[in-house]
Amino acid sequence: MGTNHLNVERVPDPEIINPQDAIVRVILSCVCGSDLHLLDGYVPTMREGDIIGHEFMGEVVETGPNVKRFRKGDRVIVGSILGCGDCWFCQQNAWSLCDNSNPHAALAEKTYGYSPAGIFGYSHAFGGYAGSHAELIRVPFADKTMIQIPEGVKDESALFVSDAFPTGFMAADMADIAPGDVVVVWGCGGVGQMAIRSAFLLGASRVIAIDRFPERLEMARTHGRAETLNYTEVDILEALKEMTGGRGPDRCIDAVGMEAHTTGPEHYYDLVKQQLRLETDRPAVLRQAILACRKGGTVSIVGVYSGYIDKVPMGAAMNKGLTLKMGQQHPQKYMPRLLEYVQRGDVDPAYILTHRWPLDKGPEGYQMFKKKTDECIRVVFAP
Repeated sequence: MGTNHLNVERVPDPEIINPQDAIVRVILSCVCGSDLHLLDGYVPTMREGDIIGHEFMGEVVETGPNVKRFRKGDRVIVGSILGCGDCWFCQQNAWSLCDNSNPHAALAEKTYGYSPAGIFGYSHAFGGYAGSHAELIRVPFADKTMIQIPEGVKDESALFVSDAFPTGFMAADMADIAPGDVVVVWGCGGVGQMAIRSAFLLGASRVIAIDRFPERLEMARTHGRAETLNYTEVDILEALKEMTGGRGPDRCIDAVGMEAHTTGPEHYYDLVKQQLRLETDRPAVLRQAILACRKGGTVSIVGVYSGYIDKVPMGAAMNKGLTLKMGQQHPQKYMPRLLEYVQRGDVDPAYILTHRWPLDKGPEGYQMFKKKTDECIRVVFAP
């Protein structure tokens, strides 16, 4: 309803609009750190009455006449990014760059030059689609956007194959991890936890996780087998040099993005500039990742950035020969593979679910998630 103002309200049920649509009854819908950017007012083109939420799974209750792969009663994971499957970008498996899924492309083009794909519940610049914090949701391009959940995979495990797991996996995949690499992950929320697990799946020998909340660092150690650093207690750049014999980590992953918290004058510099709208994003983690990464290494960015940043050390990135890769996740590319990991028992992402709430308590759940009280990692709503 406005900046830091959420309501739970009755709205009309969604309907089939396009023959490729499906209507899904939401079983579980998760909060995501990028939702806080909407709530805090840093993503433009939000409107009063918009329904948020983009990470979810559910049951098909209706399909359009052109939906061939699904039928009523199927239990499905729905990718958070919409792709048509037919444009050049979708054919290249770059689903978050789809040319056809954002009906409001002109809004995004004003800022980005070209429009990315549509995203559930993520502002009108990304399509204006109603989100998943609801009892029912319309899923466009259903045959391309959904994947069926096999028997034996529980709802809580399937849920995170929608967004957190593929985002974390894509972060590790973009980092071009080679066997024996040392990987550093900034941010131990849900995506960061999945990036840790994914880095090991792709061959990393060591993963170092950075955060300030003890429960998140503990989860990274116990579930992710990561070494951990609390950035409020150590100088991160010096600590990483020492832990890597002076060479620096091979791959650095930014799983934080535009509302990064850091210590000292840098944090207040970014915070004031952001609040005055002189800078849209706080890039403290990006700066650290560029400075920390070894010469010739890779910086992978999946933490969301929305606009403009400053004081980014491009001289370091250029003169150290770094590779920077970034983007919104491509769920259609990764969901089948990740679901196989879950089926085999290689990874059960359900451990990042710390709080399960009824949808009627959505505003309270978001406050818990935002304030990180009660050792909250992820709040999941069960409509």
